[in-house]
Formats: sequence, structure tokens, C-alpha cells
Amino acid sequence: MVLLDFFVGRTQEGMAMRAIAYDRFAVPLMGVPVNRIISLTFAVGSGLAAAGGTLFSTAYPIIEPMMGMMIGWKAFIAAVVGGIGSIRGAVVGAFILGLVEIGTGAIFPSRLRDLLSFAVVWIILMIKPTGLFGVARRQKV
Repeated sequence: MVLLDFFVGRTQEGMAMRAIAYDRFAVPLMGVPVNRIISLTFAVGSGLAAAGGTLFSTAYPIIEPMMGMMIGWKAFIAAVVGGIGSIRGAVVGAFILGLVEIGTGAIFPSRLRDLLSFAVVWIILMIKPTGLFGVARRQKV
């Protein structure tokens, strides 16, 4: 995640990715090859997904159609808690979600793990709706 944060935050390709996310139609006017940067973004995301799938398969060696459903939900929830658009926020959100799940499993029956972890996430989002590192942005209409 440190390398991903460095790549997105400190390289020209990362700056181009952030610029395309901000305004896709103005970026080609600056000479940025939009299709190449979008392809690079999908390649980086696919590589990270493959690494995560490999790590998951070493811990749980079973194959079923819905095996990644809960992992995907928890990754999305971690990104929302940290603040959409913030890599550091997603990491902090994942740590918070993981600590709550492990702490709940240690204290209460494991059946309540998901319930209590999503309840804590709900409380965090009620206090700060943009996430921990998120910033409210206004859009002109």
C-alpha cells in the first residue's frame, strides 16, 4: 500500500490518474493520453486484486461461486470509512474494521462479528459521513 500511495501521489502516471478522476474531458487538452492511463489504472487494480486473491486462497483453500462476496463488501466498507478517494484512508478504514472484527470475536460469540463491525462502521459514518479522511466537495451544476 505504501508503494501504491507513492505511485499515485508522486509519479507522472499517478498525477495523470488523479487528473482524469477529477475532470476526464479537460485532461486530453493538456496532452495526457487518457486511454493509456485508464488501461494502466485497470492493470494496477487487476494486479492488486490478483495479489489479494492469491493471499485469500492461501488462507482459505476452497472454491465456490460467492467466495469473494463478503471480502468485496468489507473492502468497500473500509474504503468508505476511510474516505473515498484516499488510499491512506482506505488502509486506516481496513485496520479499524479488522480490529473491530477481531475484538468482537475475542469478546462475543463469533456470530456477532459482522453485525457489530458493521454497527461500528455505521456509527463512524453517522458522525463523519465523508469518512475519516474524506473531504466534502461541492459540484457546480
